[in-house]
Amino acid sequence: MKVAIFSAKKYDREFLGAANGSRHQLRFFEPHLNEESAGLAAGFDAVCVFVSDQVNAAVIAKLRSLGVRLIALRCAGYNNVELPAATKHGITVVRVPAYSPYAVAEHTIALILALNRKLHRAYNRVREGNFALDGLLGFDMHGKTVGLIGTGQIGTVVAQILTGFNCPALAFDPIPNQICRSLGVHYVELNELFAESDIISLHCPLTPENKYVIRDAAIARMKDGVMLINTSRGALLDTVAIIEGLKSGKIGYLGLDVYEEEEEIFFEDRSGSILSDDVFARLLTFPNVIITGHQAFFTQEALLNIAATTIDNITRFGNGQPVEKLAG
Repeated sequence: MKVAIFSAKKYDREFLGAANGSRHQLRFFEPHLNEESAGLAAGFDAVCVFVSDQVNAAVIAKLRSLGVRLIALRCAGYNNVELPAATKHGITVVRVPAYSPYAVAEHTIALILALNRKLHRAYNRVREGNFALDGLLGFDMHGKTVGLIGTGQIGTVVAQILTGFNCPALAFDPIPNQICRSLGVHYVELNELFAESDIISLHCPLTPENKYVIRDAAIARMKDGVMLINTSRGALLDTVAIIEGLKSGKIGYLGLDVYEEEEEIFFEDRSGSILSDDVFARLLTFPNVIITGHQAFFTQEALLNIAATTIDNITRFGNGQPVEKLAG
């Protein structure tokens, strides 16, 4: 198959190229897929896209008119794809449902530890010759209650790691996980999780039902000085409400690897530009906030798995074999 790969970075070329071998004709395009760039897919059987690509109804209609039959997501999330439009136009959509839960889970723990022990501030101080400890006071993880919203593969690995810190864990998930229960995780309703947790970490997909699950009312129920971690989907948090929580001190620590409007910011070098997103810029002013640019998935093992699954999805579709599809 001829495949147009959008939002292509150096690592996409390396890992997808290695996984592909000579099976398909891959063409890498740096631009994001959107209404303006969709024409680049002319003459291709499939497009391969990432979370930063815009695959709305207009783009899908354009792709179909160009002869595209497959949209292969090289990620797990698919909220940037209008699935009903893909079904309407007979385009199959596939994704990588799992790649390395350890990658995201370990990054989650890294954010927790860095925020707690203020490693980002300590690093800068030492670089400047400042070895004072004032302002770097942390807390023992031992005995702190962690609330997990979502206990799929990633949430489960986070729970497993937390057992090593002897952290009691609460969880909310419509479908309780027996592995988590065997670890001693206690399933509760959201309001109880908000009220009892010292640290709250999100590990769930974005759905219409849970958009802004963390908003004013939820923050008001939390402990003073709570730590919030989001390595899942940006729109699970109402960022304006988060900023108010930070200003009041209700939220004592915030670690983000995702942001609701990240497609306009992440995955590019913007060090020489002025950020036009005032909300994101405000987040960057807080000393108790660490933001990483959607890098939690970014490990060698995860990229190998993503590439292998993506190429396998394309191969199976091209051979007329069954694929685990989202639409089409």
